[in-house]
Amino acid sequence: MMLNTILLQTQGSGLGNILMIVALIAIFYFFMIRPQQKKQNEIKKFREGIKPGDQIVTAGGIYGKVRNVNDTTFVIEIAKDVKITIDKGSVYPSAEQAASNAQSESK
Repeated sequence: MMLNTILLQTQGSGLGNILMIVALIAIFYFFMIRPQQKKQNEIKKFREGIKPGDQIVTAGGIYGKVRNVNDTTFVIEIAKDVKITIDKGSVYPSAEQAASNAQSESK
């Protein structure tokens, strides 16, 4: 009798388990994956919008002014007559730029 009760309980909860897994995947998507994709798109737009004369910050923390934009690199001036070439992938929006972008999007 006890075995029949256990078997009946496990058969009915199969659909509940599947629904719980689907719910967890949906929660994971909306709280983890989607915000990360949104942030990556914002960084990509920022990098594509950089033009000569813009102030940028590299991933290494180097501040500079863009002097030349190439296909995959930037030439930035970090001091008077000191220019370096960096990869576009190593440029991120600074805190001030991120704050100004957030304010302009909310309007």
